[in-house]
Amino acid sequence: MTLSNNKYGISLESEEFNSLKTFEELGLNPWLIDALKAMSIKFPSAIQRACIPPILKGKDCIGGAKTGSGKTAAFALPILQKLSEDPFGVFALVLTPTRELAFQIADQFRVLGKSINLKECVVVGGLDMMSQSLQLSRKPHVVIATPGRLVDHINSSAIAPCLSRIRFLVLDEADRLLSDTFAEDLATIFDTIPKKRQTLLFTATMTESILQLQDVQEDPGKKPFVYQMKSDISTVSTLSQFYVFIPSHIREPYLTHLLRSEELTNKSTIIFCGRCRTAELLRVMLVELDIRCTSLHSTMSQKERLNSLGKFKAEIVRVLIATDVGSRGLDIPTVQLVINFDIPRDPTDYIHRVGRTARAGRGGIALSIVTERDIELVQNIETRINKKMEEWKINENKVLESLNEISTAKRVATMHLHDTNFGASKEIQKKKHSILGTESTKNVISKKKFKKK
Repeated sequence: MTLSNNKYGISLESEEFNSLKTFEELGLNPWLIDALKAMSIKFPSAIQRACIPPILKGKDCIGGAKTGSGKTAAFALPILQKLSEDPFGVFALVLTPTRELAFQIADQFRVLGKSINLKECVVVGGLDMMSQSLQLSRKPHVVIATPGRLVDHINSSAIAPCLSRIRFLVLDEADRLLSDTFAEDLATIFDTIPKKRQTLLFTATMTESILQLQDVQEDPGKKPFVYQMKSDISTVSTLSQFYVFIPSHIREPYLTHLLRSEELTNKSTIIFCGRCRTAELLRVMLVELDIRCTSLHSTMSQKERLNSLGKFKAEIVRVLIATDVGSRGLDIPTVQLVINFDIPRDPTDYIHRVGRTARAGRGGIALSIVTERDIELVQNIETRINKKMEEWKINENKVLESLNEISTAKRVATMHLHDTNFGASKEIQKKKHSILGTESTKNVISKKKFKKK
């Protein structure tokens, strides 16, 4: 057995784990193996080979691997096996940073746990709280939640007893969940759930703050099992990565040309944008140009987001225009192309975006539209992934032929966003939350003053 050590502990890519070739050898029960076969999954991935045995033995776990490497099954399978041995109430709580990822995880649990009549509940914002409260009161086996909405339930209803006996806590996309954004909500959740539990952290981006968590426990027997995929490259080898270098004021004509080109016209495509307004502008513009598409961003209601995803998954439309709400929650094997219309400022976001294609051993293309303002961002990305992007050749004359048509469509889209007052409701909600936050702060201060008196 060979071990690769780093300053935080063990990065496991050893002969011991590579020798575990089948799910039977990992210790999974036959009913789970049958469920996997029904999903056409015959052999475990590297992270599954490494993490399933220690989780079954009761150890906490920190797992890091590339997107599309089977992380969800790595924690879902042992949780379901343990649940089948001792079924009761809310057995596991899975926290995720995005709504789309929560539904994705729930789908996997539902399919894998069908033979044991698994009851799962998704608790996310944008949906009716009353119906979620009713589902929670029925004590589902697995709760998959975004932290903010779960805290809303903890504060407004008597669900704390439902969470008092959970055996597993999972933090999926742990790097995002352990950021300052979720710190207050996580503190509330950790105060509610039992301290004696198995904690599983999984991420595609292993940060130093996550690795340092293994040193929190002084007792060697309680230290978590740590698996970190040993690789200098953060994207899969089956992903081809290209760039198009163009002036910033003509990005839309080039995007349209790419979508209409013979090489890419029939590919299932996700276009990533930096802002909701950009995503919606592109959607209206492309529809005006007879390119069937749909969008996914935080200005949409949850029902609209689910409908949009449903159309894309069913291949009713082949183009999905998304902000980064879609970069960590979409496991759609048919995605063949990812286009970065806006280059992300953080290389980690790029890795997550392009990870929507070339999943589970399939091939895929990532194509970034690079302008004069993006050169440094692209260089940072290339340094991070340890790979140079190749140039995607385009006939500029053909792009310029459709310049007037696309300029007209863009004007129509801009007028549409203005006429529909796009984004106004979101601004109103922000103001409401700001006022409510100020009021609650005042109440806390006044209560403290009263106690002092």
